[in-house]
Amino acid sequence: MRLGVVGTMVWDTIFGRGTDSVPVEEWGGIAYALAALEASLPPQWEIVPLIKVGRDMAPQANVFLNALSKRTGAARFVEVPESNNRVTLHYTTATRRTERLSGGVPPWTWTELGPMVRDLDVIYVNFISGFEFDLDVAEHLRRGFPGPIYADLHSLLLGVHCDGTRAPRPLPKVSDWFSCFDVVQLNDDELALIGGEPMAVAAEALAQGVRLLVITLGARGAVYFTASPFKLFRHEEETLEPTPVRTARIPAADVAEARDPTGCGDVFGATLVAQLIAELHVEDAIRKANAYAARNVQYQGATKLQYYLRGEIVPQ
Repeated sequence: MRLGVVGTMVWDTIFGRGTDSVPVEEWGGIAYALAALEASLPPQWEIVPLIKVGRDMAPQANVFLNALSKRTGAARFVEVPESNNRVTLHYTTATRRTERLSGGVPPWTWTELGPMVRDLDVIYVNFISGFEFDLDVAEHLRRGFPGPIYADLHSLLLGVHCDGTRAPRPLPKVSDWFSCFDVVQLNDDELALIGGEPMAVAAEALAQGVRLLVITLGARGAVYFTASPFKLFRHEEETLEPTPVRTARIPAADVAEARDPTGCGDVFGATLVAQLIAELHVEDAIRKANAYAARNVQYQGATKLQYYLRGEIVPQ
């Protein structure tokens, strides 16, 4: 069984993280999600990275990729001539930061992506840059791929100024984006950008075909909305009749020592999709995702993060 992972490898330079007095450089972006999938994906599943990486960082990216034991042998890690994406992060508080983007890894076209998804069972999309693909490709993906699609909309709601600084922005045609995915993940800031009360946004998402909407709330945990009961994989006997909306807030896990909040949403989403693949009840799946996100706060960086998430000794 194969899980396709669409996202962007980003080389992060981080200022003001925890007790660090000097900037730290390391892999970020989809690397956090890949580490979490390595730690949590059921054993019969393989990871198929559908990721473009700039030629300047391709050797380092392949070192990270080759350390994943659950990666499929069919390589779909595509090297492009453009400079790899890099992000400079300045933390102003423990959870708030500014971002500046450079690099220019191009988006996927449907001509490129379509043949690569034919043998997949589930697709996990994390809009790390917000430029992984556009709405037209998303609509082609929805029509051309019969399996479940999980999407963390994240940087679709971030614009880019001329100097590379990222700033929140509303998402045009949000209903059309909703219609492309089975599961959608947002955080509370992104929910506010979409506008309206949470129940109104949830109602619109469910009306467009989203079967599970998850809103991460930081230290307050996560809330979900679904037409009960939710299963990632549709069954023949599943009714298409309207059912009552079910919602609940799942509290966050305790954090013993907060060292680095970078990548928590990515770890949460990747862990959640892995637990939904394992057919856990949605609330149990979110609890596991909360637990791994809390573990991520206690670890710095994405390299070898999978060991820490599993509670193992991290190789030196």
